[in-house]
Order: sequence, then C-alpha cells, then structure tokens
Amino acid sequence: MALKVELKPGEKLLVGNCVITNSDQRTRLFIDGKAPILREKDILSPTTADTPAKAVYLAIQIMYVEGNVEKLTTNYFSLINDVVKAAPSTLPIIDQINNEILTGDLYKALKAAKKLIEYEGELLSHASGGTRISEDGSADR
Repeated sequence: MALKVELKPGEKLLVGNCVITNSDQRTRLFIDGKAPILREKDILSPTTADTPAKAVYLAIQIMYVEGNVEKLTTNYFSLINDVVKAAPSTLPIIDQINNEILTGDLYKALKAAKKLIEYEGELLSHASGGTRISEDGSADR
C-alpha cells in the first residue's frame, strides 16, 4: 500500500537523499517503496538541533536517512547517556527510542524522539517556573 502525502504550496519533502519542493498548488503524492521520507517540518539541521533532545533526534534522523545505524552509534549513546544523567525521568522515553532502533524501525524512533523533545521542553519550562519534576515524571512544587 502506497504512502499518501499531501503537500502545501512550497512545502518540501525529503525522499531518500532527494529534496522535493512542491509548486504553488496543493499536491497529493502516492509513494511506494522503502526510501526514508520526512516532511520539511520534521527535519532538523545541526544548527536547529540546539538542545540535548534535539541532538538525539538529529542523530536518529541521520541514521534513518542514511540507513546506517552503526555510523552514529557512539555519538548516539554518548548523547542519550548525557540526557539520562541530566534528567533521569527521561529513561522511559529513551528506552522506547532504543527499542525502536534495535528493531530497525527508525521512523518510529524519530517519533519517540519527538516525545523526548516535548518532554525536555516541559522540564525546561518547569525549571524556569520553579516546578520540580520528580523521578517518576510527576510535577512537584
């Protein structure tokens, strides 16, 4: 079954190592095959990966697009170790990401890494607002 992707005018889509840019009209594409596919809004660059969780996402994104997990294994484990040391409550999300990588589903690993980015944002907002996140992930005042 083909993947259906609808693109807004001017929206970009990464298919494999090719960038497809939509024209000035809404477009619907049907894509068959196993090439990595990412929408423009889901792509991070080294400059936009400006937090530890985003750096984890970027490492997984590169693994996904290049189809090479081994290339970034050392860097990836260093990143997740730093995240878990700084925020042990991230461990359940990290475990989910690791399981997806181990089973070879890098797209699902990217989706889980998005959850990590969201959670990191929550932690940072609680830290700046005086709310403490406990080990189990609940907020305390």
